[in-house]
Amino acid sequence: MQIFEIIMLLCFGMSWPISVYKSIRSKSTKGKSVIFIIAIIIGYISGIVGKIVNQQFTYVVALYFINLIVVSIDLGLYFINARREKAVAA
Repeated sequence: MQIFEIIMLLCFGMSWPISVYKSIRSKSTKGKSVIFIIAIIIGYISGIVGKIVNQQFTYVVALYFINLIVVSIDLGLYFINARREKAVAA
């Protein structure tokens, strides 16, 4: 049953746009962990690969991709903000 996987992806998926918004607004890496973000990205990629390997091409794969994209944006913002913080400190 994929309903629980869908619920999990939707719940996690709601939190990432908030994280991206906070990164944009604060222009800071404070409270962020690049290792945690990368671990989440690896998890989403693993979920996608698992669906592909098991030939379960359903709309759940789309949720994985959407979440992966938003988390990847957050990772990009982390590096942009880290560079900005380094420039300000110098």
